Amino acid sequence: MASVLRSLSGPTDLRRLGDAELTELATEIRQLLLESVAANGGHLGPNLGVVELTIALHRVFESPRDRIVWDTGHQSYVHKMLTGRADGFATLRQEGGLSGYPSRSESDHDWVENSHASTSLSYADGLARAYQLQGRDDHVVAVIGDGALTGGMAWEAINNIAADPHRRVVIVVNDNGRSYTPTVGGLANKLTEIRTNPRYEPTLTAIRERLTSGHRIGEVAYEALHAVKKGVKDALAPQGMFEDLGIKYIGPVDGHDRTAMEQALLAAKRFGGPVLVHAITTKGQGYDIAVANENDQMHQSHPFDLATGEATTVAPAGWTSVFRDEIVRIADERPDVVGITAAMLYPVGLDAFADKFPDRVFDVGIAEQHAVTSAAGLAMGGLHPVVAVYATFLNRAFDQVLLDVALHRCGVTFVLDRAGVTGDDGASHNGMWDLSLLQLVPGLHLAAPRDGGQLRELLREAVAIDDAPSVVRFAKGAVGPDIEAVDRVGTIDVLRRDAAADVLFVGVGPLAQVALDAADHLAVDGVASTVVDPRWVKPLDPAITDLARRHRIVVTVEDNGRQGGVGATVAQTLHDAGVSVPVRIHGITQEFLDHAKRGVILERLGLTPDAVASDTRSALSGLDTGNTQQG
Repeated sequence: MASVLRSLSGPTDLRRLGDAELTELATEIRQLLLESVAANGGHLGPNLGVVELTIALHRVFESPRDRIVWDTGHQSYVHKMLTGRADGFATLRQEGGLSGYPSRSESDHDWVENSHASTSLSYADGLARAYQLQGRDDHVVAVIGDGALTGGMAWEAINNIAADPHRRVVIVVNDNGRSYTPTVGGLANKLTEIRTNPRYEPTLTAIRERLTSGHRIGEVAYEALHAVKKGVKDALAPQGMFEDLGIKYIGPVDGHDRTAMEQALLAAKRFGGPVLVHAITTKGQGYDIAVANENDQMHQSHPFDLATGEATTVAPAGWTSVFRDEIVRIADERPDVVGITAAMLYPVGLDAFADKFPDRVFDVGIAEQHAVTSAAGLAMGGLHPVVAVYATFLNRAFDQVLLDVALHRCGVTFVLDRAGVTGDDGASHNGMWDLSLLQLVPGLHLAAPRDGGQLRELLREAVAIDDAPSVVRFAKGAVGPDIEAVDRVGTIDVLRRDAAADVLFVGVGPLAQVALDAADHLAVDGVASTVVDPRWVKPLDPAITDLARRHRIVVTVEDNGRQGGVGATVAQTLHDAGVSVPVRIHGITQEFLDHAKRGVILERLGLTPDAVASDTRSALSGLDTGNTQQG
């Protein structure tokens, strides 16, 4: 039997398919999702849950003329398949292959590739405003959900979208009741009422029966069912909340019933103003193992065995697991320590803390700004909050860190997971900004542990700071063996000390090992080195100046952007102290990095022992000829 999916050249081809072919298409899409993610890893649960919803979207709207904007872009795999990229799914999240998120360089059907949540409605508001001003009648569709409605930015956008009854914005809420874990908050509770209402399933059954009975399928039956009295609708749907704002509410709709979804979207398209379509879906739909996974319904998976759902490789102990263990020990000792997560309890390692002390860990939803200022309030109330978040997501709350926490000298500890190059998830997920941004915050203390032992030690030192914000950042993936110090100067660890050393290496966090290996390479040429790990990179211990004076050149190595990072801080510190030793800065160039494995990206950036050693040789040679420049 010929593949329906492979016969499609683009979304317009969907409109020629009959019901049987569309059903087969959904089956083929789910099979390709399972095979691709099982081989390469990726976001499985969210995409299995939006198969019928996405097919309906592309049958009703005319992408790319009608703009479809995906929030939490990890739910866009089906969209990619239907827009001509099914043949590339064997390369999903591989270097040079398909991105795990919408990508403007891949397709004209992709409009937004920033995978940070709760942004789609603001993009849609702006696009729709632009089309109004230009006299265009294009539709803008924002697909949100998977927890993203818990973000305050989404509600700021809704406030503006609702202000104009003629703005052609269709909001599709993919309500699966979860982000990674069950969605929290008052809105989530309101939507959950629908999912758990005993009349909900019979209502959906009635909708299906009416839509599929008789010769006129769809429009008349659908409109009749959605013209019921407001009092009855209020018992089953939260439309009052949206319609009181001025947004037409359609729903709830079974997001796995393609016919019902199409009719709801057709009604929304005809309305001519802002509309919200509320689709009820199940994360992992079609793969029972995912649906039954209590932790996250296989939200994001490593490569796995299709028959069992078990990972095909055993990952070595990671940085997150070290934090997970140590924060529980600290919580045992200090009853004032509490945890905060922004809808990522398991990924950031607060789950064990929550299991043992459920009243002391707070999931605020996808709301990083609120998380930070709420933490300030907790600190003002006499507690010590630990806010665990991916490094890239703290960017969203910089103002709150600066003015709500630091200005008030609140004792809040931020734990930044996935700091530095993360790799597979692409540009928006690399945590390459925090060391630069946080250097700007007065009074803040910032630690970058090089190994598991230092993570435990520095986390304890950070939590002991109760009169200022503190930060501990660590990388994604496996944590290497502990690196023992040979000495400590102030708060700086000395990892290697050759006699009469020419080079002072400053290795930051896990790249301390790169600095040590680079020193080994230079030793083969007879070049002596000292290697230090600052541990606390803000405030930088002034002992660094005395160390620098004893060497011909200082070489810094960090997993962060070069501008404003640790290397730049070292150079400024030496300049202010009147130390004229040249500084070579090795870090991430300020560009958005394409997805690839972390090791591949680090090699591309020159953050390897060979590359650092080679550059240092050239710099020393330049010193000998009087031509060295800072780099």
